[in-house]
Amino acid sequence: MLGIERRQIITSILQKNKRVLVSDLKNQFHVTEETIRRDLEKLEREGTLTRTYGGAVINEQTNLDLPFNERIDRNLHIKQVIAQKAIHYISDNDSLFIDSSSTSFELVKLLSLKTNVTVITNSVKILNENPGHAIGIISTGGELVPHSLSLVGSISMETTKKYNPDFAIISCNGLHMQKGIMDSNEPDAELKKLMIQQASKTMLLVDHTKFDNITFISFLEFQQIDYLVTDIKPSDHWIKFLHQHNITVIY
Repeated sequence: MLGIERRQIITSILQKNKRVLVSDLKNQFHVTEETIRRDLEKLEREGTLTRTYGGAVINEQTNLDLPFNERIDRNLHIKQVIAQKAIHYISDNDSLFIDSSSTSFELVKLLSLKTNVTVITNSVKILNENPGHAIGIISTGGELVPHSLSLVGSISMETTKKYNPDFAIISCNGLHMQKGIMDSNEPDAELKKLMIQQASKTMLLVDHTKFDNITFISFLEFQQIDYLVTDIKPSDHWIKFLHQHNITVIY
């Protein structure tokens, strides 16, 4: 088993039980305690857990609505991997709703590889930095939420209703087979719902730590998603579930 696959399982155990023991993980994976400690060290650097004597506990902040400036560097390499996979499904001349997530921001950085792409976004980060340079950007306008660097509210909703783009590209904070697709910020979640209603297709960008993770608000059902892009292969159980909902899984 690859280390990244082992750490994905450890993360799932943490999300379910809130704590893990090195001795239990060593026996489960048939590896040395030193290997498990290295896994836990890496997950701690990523912000997933806090190590304790003999094990680790989940970092509850992973379920909170962290400020954008804290989120942008968290698991940056994973977000870049997801963006690199997603860009292949964007064509020249496409129009895109893009949310204010840090993962979506990494995708926008790659849009200069395409020609004549138009982005409609509520992300202040995208509006201020325009990392794609050559792309066209339309702001939804709205009420600024400094915490998330997003624009929300009635103005952003009314602007969103005017457009019918090729894709809505969003991220989320949690995926659960029974509870659906979840987020931690209700105003942003409401705008994402509208983006999806207006767009022809929906692409969900989500890293492996979000699977089986329950957060504040359920805002989407799986049948509303056309593409799910993640960093590593989900479990066979998840693959089967997503295919049953006619979702193209990209990893």
